[in-house]
Amino acid sequence: MKKTMKRGVRSKGVVWLLYRLVRAYTCLLRIRVVNESLWQRHIDQGGSVVLCVFHQHFFSLIRHFKRYKRFNPCIMISQSRDGDIIAPVAQLTGWTVARGSSSRGGKDAMEDMIQRLEMGCLGANLVDGPTGPMGKVKPGVVRMAQRSGAWLVPCVVIPESAWFFHSWDRFFIPKPLSRVTIKYLPMETIDGRATRDGFEQTRKHVETAMAPYLLR
Repeated sequence: MKKTMKRGVRSKGVVWLLYRLVRAYTCLLRIRVVNESLWQRHIDQGGSVVLCVFHQHFFSLIRHFKRYKRFNPCIMISQSRDGDIIAPVAQLTGWTVARGSSSRGGKDAMEDMIQRLEMGCLGANLVDGPTGPMGKVKPGVVRMAQRSGAWLVPCVVIPESAWFFHSWDRFFIPKPLSRVTIKYLPMETIDGRATRDGFEQTRKHVETAMAPYLLR
């Protein structure tokens, strides 16, 4: 038991150090944010929003997403190895984390997210996870929006130059001093009574809108 406790303390220390390094590194990026005010005004007026994010773009958003703490934000993250790293980092930025995905623990995590969205919180979802295919928007995020009445707001990252990992999502880290644009695309809504065809149409609209910003 003592060994388990030591590993837990050590892992928390590693995550905290990783978070501080990411925060320090992203200070070197010249970040510009586009089209942020519309969805924020919607929340201020009592609505709810789910930000749709590709796994590939997550690194560049960590520092800026800390600014959203006032919206009581919650993000759905898979119970995968990648999720084990991303989840505590998200918590350090002030986000509540619901752990689950289509392959594991998804039902409970989705119910948690829907309840929070119904209360007017800001939500976020890594839409092509936990294992891809890269750029494929999974139906779960649309289901959350349909049941909660939330807006779907695609969020993409456009780096001037970056280093890419040899991973399924081609995860990237922008190079120091490079320009990085965080862009919010036009929102999508879905009627709570939408048919299967309407549901799939909304999913495809989100995927098609985000696809040009996926870097291969």
